[in-house]
Amino acid sequence: MADEQGNSVNFNFNKSNLYREESFTDLKVGTIQRLTPVNLNGSEDKSRNTIFVGQTSLMSPNGPVPLQARIQAKEIQQAIKRFPEAMEAAMDQLIEKAKKLQEEAKSKNQEPESRIILPGR
Repeated sequence: MADEQGNSVNFNFNKSNLYREESFTDLKVGTIQRLTPVNLNGSEDKSRNTIFVGQTSLMSPNGPVPLQARIQAKEIQQAIKRFPEAMEAAMDQLIEKAKKLQEEAKSKNQEPESRIILPGR
């Protein structure tokens, strides 16, 4: 398989960066993924930290907008407690990014003033 520039894509698994995924959901607000580091044989790798990732969706006029953010936590109870602030931060980042894109699009659509000098004006 190749990317847009015709370069090959590396599909080799990074055997030293394996994680076991577990999902927790309340079936209402969102999902928290717990990524537990594991060794190549599947045993837990105690030398690396567990990662928590929160996921939810916001409804917009154009349909659902996915939000995802890393949650700084050491255990699931802490991740659940910190889920709201992580999602709010992700939403704020998304809003800022959308504002910047709107400004860029607006500035590109503005026509430059004409440099033609019309006689009699």
